[in-house]
Amino acid sequence: MASDHDAAQKSFRHETLFLTTRWSVVLAARDVGNDHAQQAMEFLCRTYWQPLYIYARRRGHSPQDAEDGTQGFFARLLEKGFLQAVQQERGRFRQFMLMAFQRHLANEWDRSRRLKRGGGQHAVPLDTVLGEKLYREETSPQASADEAYDRRWALTLLEQTLGRLRAEFERSGREHDFTVLKPQLVAPRGENSYADLAAQLGSTEGAARVAVHRLRKRFREIFREEIAQTVANEEDLEDEIRHLITVLAHGSVTSP
Repeated sequence: MASDHDAAQKSFRHETLFLTTRWSVVLAARDVGNDHAQQAMEFLCRTYWQPLYIYARRRGHSPQDAEDGTQGFFARLLEKGFLQAVQQERGRFRQFMLMAFQRHLANEWDRSRRLKRGGGQHAVPLDTVLGEKLYREETSPQASADEAYDRRWALTLLEQTLGRLRAEFERSGREHDFTVLKPQLVAPRGENSYADLAAQLGSTEGAARVAVHRLRKRFREIFREEIAQTVANEEDLEDEIRHLITVLAHGSVTSP
């Protein structure tokens, strides 16, 4: 009976993992009559403007033009007909966003610039100072625009994961523990000084070891959940995880 219960729980988690995805946010933004369309667009812009901005910069656009193009793209999400053909099964969200942005830059560049000059509505202000900093620091001179986009996308997911993990610690009143334990997410295994950690945490070495294990395990769980938000099924999820880990490990690779 226990095994049946465990299987049922696993099936439930599997089914619910893909219910609320970034696709649902896009479809909400597509629905011009939806009261939450504006909020959906703003969420998408805040979350994904950096990979698109860096892509435009790598394609040779100036900082101002990259900003205009990125803002224009998100503004168009609310226009009737722009996303009417979007279907979740068409691919991974990472790829969809890039293809849609490429079409926007190719077909709507002049239009988006006229919109900007004419005082068109923007989703949210873009921190182009931050965008330029990320572009300079993260983009290898040898990286293609697609590779730069994928790397910033992967780093964005990592930042979202870290933010969620930090929030969990803060909600439980363990901000200090998070500050102490956070470096262990990138520390090579076998190089931990659990005695030092225990002293900082005010715990035993055994408790510090357990805390590091739990932190890493929870980080992996949240990272998987964040990636699951951008795909439609389990098969795509596993492929996307492998791809993004490769991107992070090697700096940049060709998108699958």
